[in-house]
Amino acid sequence: MQEAKRTNKDCRKYKWPEGKKCAFVFSVDIDAESPFLWDNRGKKIVGLGELEQRRFGPREGLYRLTDLLAEFSAHGSFYVPGIVADTYPEILPFLIENGHETGLHGYYHERVEQLSPAQNAAVLDKSIATYQKHTGALPRAYRSPAWEQTPELVAMLIERGIEYDSSLMGFDHPYRIGGLVEVPVQWVLDDAIYFKFSGGGKDLWHPANPEAVFDRWVEEFEGQREFGGLFMLTCHPWISGRAQRIRLLRRLMTHIAQYDDVWWATAEQIAAHHKASHQCASFDVKADLIDTDFTV
Repeated sequence: MQEAKRTNKDCRKYKWPEGKKCAFVFSVDIDAESPFLWDNRGKKIVGLGELEQRRFGPREGLYRLTDLLAEFSAHGSFYVPGIVADTYPEILPFLIENGHETGLHGYYHERVEQLSPAQNAAVLDKSIATYQKHTGALPRAYRSPAWEQTPELVAMLIERGIEYDSSLMGFDHPYRIGGLVEVPVQWVLDDAIYFKFSGGGKDLWHPANPEAVFDRWVEEFEGQREFGGLFMLTCHPWISGRAQRIRLLRRLMTHIAQYDDVWWATAEQIAAHHKASHQCASFDVKADLIDTDFTV
C-alpha cells in the first residue's frame, strides 16, 4: 500500500505542548514616559498633558493589569525600558515577586533602526546594567522599542546571553532568526494602534470602537486556534490600564479561558519550548537584509 503523501500543511504545523491547539501570551510594554522623552530629546518640555497621561501607567494602570491576570491565575511577560525602571524602582521587584516575567525594552525607548551598531550596543549594555541593578539578576528577554530589529543587534543579544527576542513577525509561532529565538508579535494585537490618543492635534486617528476591537481580537484568537499559532496580545498600562479597556480585556480572557486546548504561557516559556522542540531547526531563518542597490 502506497504511503499517503504528506502535505506542506502537515510538515509545517507547529506542535505545542500536551497537544494544545495554540498558545496565548499576555504581554505588557511598560513604556510610561519613555517614548515621549526619546521623541523630545534635546527639547524643552513645557506641557504636562502627555506626561501625566503616560504616568497613569506606572501609577495605576500596571496594577489593574496585574490584578486582572490574577483573576485568571495567569502570569504575563512585562518589558520595561531602563528609564522606567530607574524612575519607578518598585516596578521590577513587584513584578518578579508576583511571578511575572520581565525583560528589556531599550533605555529611553530608542528606535534601534535610527542608531548605529555602536549606539545600540551602548544602549543595550546600559539597559542590562539597569536591570541587574534593580533585580540582582541578568535579563533573559528583550523586546525592541517600536518592534524593529537590526542584524547587528540580533548578534549583540546572543553575545550577551539574551534567550529570546519578541519584536518581529516572520511566523505566527516561535522561530529562530540569526540564531536567536523569536517569540513573534502582531500589530493587530497591539492596543496602541486602536486606543493610543495623545491629544494636541497630533493624532492621526480617533480611538477605535471597543466593541469592534473586541470582535477583531476574538476573531484573531479563533484564527490562531484553527491554524495552531501564537496569540500574543500586547498592552500598555497607560492605555489598557484604563477602566473600559480592563473590562474589554476581561471579556477577551474569559472567552479564551473557555477552551482547555489553549496553552497560557509567558513568552519565556514559549521560547524554552521552542528551543527544546524537535521542530526548532525547521523554523530557522537568516537575519539578512535586502540589497536595494539596483536599477530598472
